[in-house]
Order: sequence, then structure tokens, then C-alpha cells
Amino acid sequence: MAREVKLPQLGQTMEEGTVVNCLVKVGDEVKKGDVIFEIETDKATLEMESPAPGFVKFIAAEINQTLPVGSVMMILGDKDEQVPASYVEAIRDGKGASGGAATTPAVQTPTAAAPEPTKPMGKVMASPRAKKLAEDLGVDLGSVKGTGPAGKITEQDVQNAAAAKRARPAPAVQPARPAAATTPMAQATLGSTVKVNRLQRITAERMLKSKQEIPCFYLTVKVDVTALTALRAQMNESGDVKVAYNDFIMKAVAAGLEKYPIMTGQLAGDMIKLADAIHVGLAISVPDGLVAPLVKDVNKKNVRQIARDSQALIERAKNDKLDLSDLEGGCITVSNLGAFGIESFIPIVVPGQCSIVGIGRIADTCVPDNGNILVRKLMNMTLSVDHKVANGAYAAQFLDFVKKTLEEPKTLVIDNG
Repeated sequence: MAREVKLPQLGQTMEEGTVVNCLVKVGDEVKKGDVIFEIETDKATLEMESPAPGFVKFIAAEINQTLPVGSVMMILGDKDEQVPASYVEAIRDGKGASGGAATTPAVQTPTAAAPEPTKPMGKVMASPRAKKLAEDLGVDLGSVKGTGPAGKITEQDVQNAAAAKRARPAPAVQPARPAAATTPMAQATLGSTVKVNRLQRITAERMLKSKQEIPCFYLTVKVDVTALTALRAQMNESGDVKVAYNDFIMKAVAAGLEKYPIMTGQLAGDMIKLADAIHVGLAISVPDGLVAPLVKDVNKKNVRQIARDSQALIERAKNDKLDLSDLEGGCITVSNLGAFGIESFIPIVVPGQCSIVGIGRIADTCVPDNGNILVRKLMNMTLSVDHKVANGAYAAQFLDFVKKTLEEPKTLVIDNG
């Protein structure tokens, strides 16, 4: 019996997805668990697996088409089964009815009768990571034979092709330009029109959602990080991992969330649902824009462990290797623009989280002290908070706790040895 394959909810907040690639064609046999589509959500590009075995009878989804969760993507059936044209038309009109195809007289659809394309829907059958790797290594995907499900090109296929290419004598190749130089933002000139890329579009949609649905208030404090700066320098003189300021900040924030757990919450009807774990988002600049993947269970780790995890996260983000587990389940985000010389800024809360902390640069500042003038290292910290979840007094206590923790940083590294 013919079966509709529908777009599943691939993430907790997913409401729709854009078809990036189709990895099968009409007539192909697929097994349960085979990757059949690549779907772009509001957070990442994900692989969609077949929920059942069968033969592809009709593909309803089109490349670059954005569909709501539950939309019919394709029809699977038995090998010799034919899908009625009326049923196909019903699906095209958005009226597909599960289970109705097999009981109708057989009519071969025009799509099924058409010659099989060598590559589905005009696209190379390759995973997003394989495409990125091919671009970095200068490999033409059109010349690579895929060994993955349904002939899909994998990262290993690209690496093998690159190795074979290096083994063949060839004229000198021009070095590839840095990735940043090829981005539309880097090529922008006055009077030109810059195409919005996928990540920029997603960021714009999510930030608009935040502004429309999250009534925020903002709190700013100055933090004396003189002792923290000295402790960081001392820790970085030894050890196998370099600790960043963000690692201390995330640890202090996590400690604050343990003491003030309402700051992890989300409004659910007339209740506030608190987070099950303290996962802290870290805003990272990537060539296409900005991502904020999560450092997991920050409250359970020491500063050096947080440093290792955040460095691995940054590396995966730069190489476009984040997956959905890196992006879902956070309760707060840390965004640091101090490296760009920014004194302070008001960050926008990530939808699904209660708050975000904006970190400014550390500046030498003259501070009066009992009639004397001391030079201290001060840093502005701004907290944006969802007023539906927390009130001003509660959030102020949380921020004051984080501030005092950073000003007495030895409490953050007691378990570091």
C-alpha cells in the first residue's frame, strides 16, 4: 500500500523546513532510516530519514521549497504498485489523504514515467559537510562517485577524491581565497545589493520573533575584573588548554542560574517551566553570520573543562559541523563583543531562552579608593531579560551575584586544582 512520507518535526521549535536537497529519485528503493532529504530548519541543515521501506513513487517536495511540518514530501509504495493520478493531484493541491492510494485503479503518473535523472532534482547528492569540505579542498563534486545511501557523496568520498587528485601530476593550482573574502558581506561595496544568506535570514526571523514576543528589560553593571585578569594569566602559564574570559563568565553565569533558577525558565500557560539542565549558549562569529551553540552542563564543569568544550564548539562552528544537539536546550546566552572594542551593548534574547548577557571590553579605569586613585580593569555587563518570566528585582539579584562571583574569581576554580 502506498504511504505518504511527511515532513517531521526535526527540532523542538521547528515549525517549517526548507528542502535543500533530495537524495533519491522516482523508482529508487529505500530502506527505513535511509537519508532521503536534507532539510534546512531555523537552526541547522539536517538529514531527514525515511520512516519506512519502499519504492519511491512520487516526489512532492521541490528544492528550495519551504514547507510546514506535516507536509507530504513523497509517496512510497510496493515495487510494482502504481499511484493514481487523482491521488497525486490531491497531494499537489495539499489535500493528500493517508492510505487512500492503494485502493484506486492503477494509473501511472507522468512523474514516474519520465526518464530517471542521473542526479535528483538537478542537485549533487552530497551532505552539507561534504559540500563544505569539497569547497575547501577544491574538489568537483560532479566527478565524485558517492558511496553513501542512494549514492550520496560523503565526507570520506571527498577526502578520497582529493587524495587521488593530489596523486596525479597537475599544473600548479592557484591557492584558494580565504573563505571570508568570498562572502557577500566581504565583497559589499557602496551602491551594491547584497544577497541575504541562509544564516542571515534565519537570524533576522528569530530576532524579529524575539522582539515581537519577548518583552525585555535591561540591566547594566560594571565588573572589576582586575583579579580575574591576573588569575587567567596565571592559569594560562600552565595547563594544556588556554582559558578565555568567556569561560569564567559562563561558569559564573551557571553558578548564578543555580542560585536563581527562575532565570532558566520559560512561560508555559500559567506556569513557568524551569530548565532541566544548565546549557549556556556562546555567540560565535562565522563567515555567514552568527551562531550561538551550547556549552552543556556548565554548572557541573570546572573552568578548564568549559574551555575545552567551548574551543571544540568554536572549531565545529567555524567548520560548519554543528548539529541540532549543539543548538537546542539553552537557557541563557553569553555574547562578548569586547574584542571589537565595544564598551557595552544591549543584546537580543534568543527565542526559547529567558535572558542573554552582553559583555563589553575590559578597560583600564581610574577608580577613587579612600582618597587615592587606583587603576582597575573594569568591564561592562548588560543583561537582557524576558519580563514574562522574571521581574526586575530577581534579575538584579542574579546579575549582582554574577558580578560578585567574577570579582572574587578564585571561587570559580576551587575544583581546578
